[in-house]
Amino acid sequence: MSEGSVYHVVELIGSSGDSWEEAARNAVREASSAYQDLRVAEVVEMDVLIEDGDVIAFRTKLRLSYKRAVD
Repeated sequence: MSEGSVYHVVELIGSSGDSWEEAARNAVREASSAYQDLRVAEVVEMDVLIEDGDVIAFRTKLRLSYKRAVD
């Protein structure tokens, strides 16, 4: 039987008080502890949390793929 691979996809939301980029980094950093062999993260959506007229957090939703070997 030939070897192959399967790519799994999960959606994650990262947050940051500083930027959307940092929110994405936080999501990838956290995902790397749960998933191995991360491949690509696609930004799906970005938004902000607002409190009393001020932006208090940036949020980035990612679609993240990781590779998994098939026996």
